[in-house]
Amino acid sequence: MTKFDEATQAIRVDATTYDVCLDPGYSIGGPLNGGYLMAALLRAVVDASPHDHPVSTSVQFLRAAVPGPARVRLEQVKTGRTATVTRATLVRDGQAHLDALVTTATLGDAESTWSATPAVPMPPVEECVALPEPKPESGMTLSARMELRFDPPTIGWLHGEPTGRPESRAYFRMAEPQDPDPFVLALAVDALPPVVFSAGSRGWAPTVELTWHLRALPAPGWLTLIGQGRLIRDGWFDEDVEVWDSAGRLVAQSRQLARLGRGGGPA
Repeated sequence: MTKFDEATQAIRVDATTYDVCLDPGYSIGGPLNGGYLMAALLRAVVDASPHDHPVSTSVQFLRAAVPGPARVRLEQVKTGRTATVTRATLVRDGQAHLDALVTTATLGDAESTWSATPAVPMPPVEECVALPEPKPESGMTLSARMELRFDPPTIGWLHGEPTGRPESRAYFRMAEPQDPDPFVLALAVDALPPVVFSAGSRGWAPTVELTWHLRALPAPGWLTLIGQGRLIRDGWFDEDVEVWDSAGRLVAQSRQLARLGRGGGPA
């Protein structure tokens, strides 16, 4: 079992309740990363489902979650031969922090009937770069749990040279050797810096709602994350992320709605 598997482990209490322990290693300056929280929640959903894979997940982020013991409460909405729909709520200190609707199914290894290609070509991974290591006092422990290698133009904001477009692109893998699976994909779809950084905004950008789809089981190796936004307005922005595996297949898609937080104006 890898550290990520342990950090997202859900222990069955009864048919509708699972215990989880939210790990401080997935912090983004205090609050825990939303993708990590989704992975922990999905462990419980999949364990309780007759189907193997979370093919559609829609999450409302009600409160920022911090490390410590929590529970996932489940309510089966509908079940059938091909899919089950479950409502899942992550509860910490008596308060709901995430509320999700999850559809589980069992994916096979069928070839795609048709597939698009990535909208933006990525340079080879050896030509991509990592972000600087965060200062220990920043509380950004998440960066030690995964590796990101960025397409250089999309991190120009680090040096005061944003592209002016909401975008972010990087190769992704876990820091500890681990083949990607659906739970790793839950982390991956929320692993990029907010796309608004590249548009010239800075500051904490909390996710309000995120929906993602598992399209195929990923091959081993680096994942490619391609993120972009469509509109920044009235303190809100959207972010779409495509995840492509090492075999060149689209394996996950997400869209989130987020807020520009404090300091979210132009850099």
